[in-house]
Amino acid sequence: MQRVPKVTNRVSEFLRSGYPCNCAASRRQSSTALDTTLPLDTQQPAGRSYAHVAIQPIPVVSPNLPATSVTTWISDLASNTTLSDLSDVTVARSKRMILDTLGVGFLGYKTDITATVTRCTLNSYNNNNNNNNGADTITKEGEAGIWGAGGLTAPPSLAAYINGISVHSMDFDDTWYPATHPSGPVLPAVMALAESMPKEYRPTLTDLLVAYNVGIQVQGLLLLCSDSAKSIPDRFHPPAVVGVMGSAAACARLLGGSPTTVRHALAIATSFAGAPMANAGTTTKPLHAGKAARFGLEAALLADHGMEGNHDILDMNSGFGAFYHDYDPEGFLLAHSTNRDFILHDQDIALKRYPAHLGMHWTIDAVLAVREKIAASMGPNRKISPDDIKIVHIRAPPSKYINRPLPSTTHEARHSFQFTACTALLDGEVTPDSFMYNYRRRPQLHTLLRKTTIETPLDNVPTFMDMYVEVEVTMKNGEVFHGRCDTPYGHWRHPLTKEDLEKKFLTNTKDLAYTAQQSVINTVAAMDTLGCAEEFLNIMKG
Repeated sequence: MQRVPKVTNRVSEFLRSGYPCNCAASRRQSSTALDTTLPLDTQQPAGRSYAHVAIQPIPVVSPNLPATSVTTWISDLASNTTLSDLSDVTVARSKRMILDTLGVGFLGYKTDITATVTRCTLNSYNNNNNNNNGADTITKEGEAGIWGAGGLTAPPSLAAYINGISVHSMDFDDTWYPATHPSGPVLPAVMALAESMPKEYRPTLTDLLVAYNVGIQVQGLLLLCSDSAKSIPDRFHPPAVVGVMGSAAACARLLGGSPTTVRHALAIATSFAGAPMANAGTTTKPLHAGKAARFGLEAALLADHGMEGNHDILDMNSGFGAFYHDYDPEGFLLAHSTNRDFILHDQDIALKRYPAHLGMHWTIDAVLAVREKIAASMGPNRKISPDDIKIVHIRAPPSKYINRPLPSTTHEARHSFQFTACTALLDGEVTPDSFMYNYRRRPQLHTLLRKTTIETPLDNVPTFMDMYVEVEVTMKNGEVFHGRCDTPYGHWRHPLTKEDLEKKFLTNTKDLAYTAQQSVINTVAAMDTLGCAEEFLNIMKG
């Protein structure tokens, strides 16, 4: 059995000054370096593949299982992935996700949620460091930028926290299947970590792209360990569960961690995981993405500095399995351990057209189809009025937290079939302004909401893969108009065009100079070929 020489950790002055000890530069110098105790399987199949390193394998329960475990396999994958492991499809899709996430994060900084969190966290940090209350913080060595904040910086974990919150603050960020918001926990973490590294160890754009994909892949793999994860969640919010694991894996990869280090980062991250779905539709929900970014980054740093956790954390019902009643690591290995392509290669992402829960996109698109029919019937010179409408009836999948007849807050409205249906019917569009106080309190809107009913047919499965929404509008003159949506625009089966994705980014980042906007678009498009990441990281400070 071949063994690979051990790499010496670069502890010295960087550890003493608070910097991580195993940096991406050392990883690039020896991308195959592992602990001396770890055997390397040299019988690799051709094409894209991962090194299959056996790290203290657990006893094989079934003779059909590979001689590995979920923890071993995922830790090895996260540590050893390189650009060559990513298919062209995976790279292209992940670039789209990165551009979209940067845009919604930049816009999200303007929300009251991010303002409150920034004020509280940075005031506390700066007061403890005898600074200037966070109002005029200047860039300091080892800190990272807050997206869209005009040069404001913070320690990397706080920057990841705030930027992660911004990404999810309007529910405008990407959604995957099984259900989660994968980018908010990962991209803010790896960018904050990269920016905080000493310049001589700062990673390239390709390093960032690979680490980001590792974080997305780990989330996708863990979601496949449970059948219940395929449904719209009703217990734990997935970004706070799988998101923190993806963040930890991505940051550990960026630090050049060995499989053993990644293993401990995942174990530490599991102790930071979890947030209840009861906080959906509140200002607390965006904190879930932020805390996943923050604590995944911190888990990777702690593991890099020698902290340890349970070696089999992903294989135990009392470990990561505590979050899923049907967690099945053995079945997962049997079904997926021979797959070589990343999940993103086969399962694309939904990039949202509207700043609302993804389920609302079915409703909005169905209503807009109905609205066109009503407008054609009424003629070009008449606007649709609630006085013309007798009943609005919605058929949607059952889900308590997105069935809100009379939402009273911005965030309840983002999770309301009824609100988004009535807004689309009245206005012919749904925009960030649609959820603001003055729009939500319109008498016409409330009149229409009181005429709206909802039905949840048994055949309407609450998953983003199989759900549908039907809308039936009955007019006072007796006319009835129908609309149905099986796949909204932006869904992985009907993705946003390149032009519409870039238009969304440009709209969300309109406070940036146009040259800066174009620089971000062009840089993201070439992340797999470009080197230095510094200019790119600086632009997002806004």
